[in-house]
Amino acid sequence: MEENMEEGQTQKGCSECCLKCLSGIPYASLIATILLYAGVALFCGCGHEALSGTVTILQTYFDVVRSPVDALDVFTMIDIFKYVIYGVAAAFFVYGILLMVEGFFTTGAIRDLYGDFKITTCGRCVSAWFIMLTYIFMLAWLGVTAFTSLPVFMYFNIWNTCQNNTLVYNTNLCFDLRQFGIVSTGEEKKLCTASENFIKMCESNELDLTFHLFVCALAGAGAAVIAMVHYLMVLSANWAYVKDACRMQKYEDIKSKEEQELHDIHSTRSKERLNAYT
Repeated sequence: MEENMEEGQTQKGCSECCLKCLSGIPYASLIATILLYAGVALFCGCGHEALSGTVTILQTYFDVVRSPVDALDVFTMIDIFKYVIYGVAAAFFVYGILLMVEGFFTTGAIRDLYGDFKITTCGRCVSAWFIMLTYIFMLAWLGVTAFTSLPVFMYFNIWNTCQNNTLVYNTNLCFDLRQFGIVSTGEEKKLCTASENFIKMCESNELDLTFHLFVCALAGAGAAVIAMVHYLMVLSANWAYVKDACRMQKYEDIKSKEEQELHDIHSTRSKERLNAYT
């Protein structure tokens, strides 16, 4: 009988501990972090492969040659974009971890207000700093989303022409890279629908795969923007909660201090009365 009671108490203690741990998880920050990681991974992975496919298409079908000297041509720009993608992936992996840690500490500060963990002015400043930084990153991701839509638009025009190749069979439409700023105005790099290279490009998998990879990269950038907006809501709510909790903590400290002073005054008067009576 005693063993069954001990087992029941142990199970109850484990369940209470699990519930306490689950209640301390910042679920809003967790959802935003998962969305951020998914969006950044989709943007970086698909964007990197789409840029590699763009190099193949330019060299194979548009006959664009890499400059032999260290000039800022389209291939150099693509290499720079790839390195930027590496940096974005690493930076936002770390930033997501920092925001999760901030969410855990903020949740702990709210739920354990009167415990060992104390809300400090530094903690509120850190929350405000994360709000400002997240807002800047949100604007940056909006710019990335707008920039990513440009290759999607260009590839959509080419892909749509390939899909409707039978309708434009008797017409000679040309795609000139100078219109998109990919090559200088002095170079004439165009691909017409009547050419053999255009037919080969439409029949190959590079165009279709690269186009859909850019679409996925655009979707990843949009998911990152949504994650940043979600983080802004979470950080703003946490900052407001921490601010109110800090005020409550100051109020409780003043209240306990006044009660202690009243208790000391009462004890002093009691001693004086006792001494006078004696």
